[in-house]
Amino acid sequence: MEKERSRKRWLVIWITAGLLILSVYTGLSFGAASVSLSEIIDTFLNKGTAVHQTIIMDLRLPRVIIGLLVGACLAASGSLLQGVMKNPLADPGIIGVSAGGGLAAIVTVLIFPQFGYLLPPAAFAGAFITTLIIYSLAWEKGASPVKIILAGVAMNALLGALMNGVMVLYSDRVQSVLSWLSGGLNGRSWYHLEFMLPYALIGLVLCFFAIRPANIILLGEDSARLLGQNVELSRLLLILLASFLAGTAVSVGGLIGFVGLVVPHMIRLLIGEDYRYLLPLSMLGGGALVVFADTAARTLFDPIELPVGILLACIGAPFFLYLLRKRRLA
Repeated sequence: MEKERSRKRWLVIWITAGLLILSVYTGLSFGAASVSLSEIIDTFLNKGTAVHQTIIMDLRLPRVIIGLLVGACLAASGSLLQGVMKNPLADPGIIGVSAGGGLAAIVTVLIFPQFGYLLPPAAFAGAFITTLIIYSLAWEKGASPVKIILAGVAMNALLGALMNGVMVLYSDRVQSVLSWLSGGLNGRSWYHLEFMLPYALIGLVLCFFAIRPANIILLGEDSARLLGQNVELSRLLLILLASFLAGTAVSVGGLIGFVGLVVPHMIRLLIGEDYRYLLPLSMLGGGALVVFADTAARTLFDPIELPVGILLACIGAPFFLYLLRKRRLA
């Protein structure tokens, strides 16, 4: 039995890694001007033409790397939230964490544009404060996962209203955030990558230190306490890490939804709950999904470039409804 489970895990690992490599290739190759694999290799070896150098190195490569990081951060955030709250419907976008980061980012861009360089820490601060509010609202001799989700849904609605209010008050500047609100990577460059890279690396590295407490929490509160785990503190720290990851993704990718819902849930169905495999594979799968979706969004509707958040919502919303129906019938 254990041998069969291990074989299945390795199969999922290789498939996920293959999809990640394929997503990078498609992201670099497809677009308004197609580039072959040999031309991509020549460009990386500084043997390509000036046109290919511009297309790949200046336009597509930073966008692909940002897509990988945004997807990895969102999927890792969703994976942690689903485990801590013991609910497959938990997602940074659904429970209001992304909206908190989004409100802070909109305030920074529209009201204080001179502080644009503070966008990543502002988005994290918004997600962090929102998380604390949700946690405090759900607290009653401990914060139950159900209360956290209910408080998060209410905060999501409130923050959405506040975002709309800010945009109405600063309607003359709204054009600069419309594509960001839809969630997209259009126009992202090396500047944006340098912007988010330190935060993304810190958050993703910390995820590996979160594996053990996340696995212990899965055993149940009583068992976790018997093993010496401070359940409330561990839950709070894991939720804060999820908020940090969501805020980092929001700061550059905008309000991209459902990645943190779809990817961890699919990986969990395939290999189980063990965070030693679930968390890294969710990162790889999230990165691949965002890059695939971004490539499709900018090529399928040419010459119009559809924000990747819209395409992912079309995928994620039906999946979310399927989960709701499945849980109701279970």
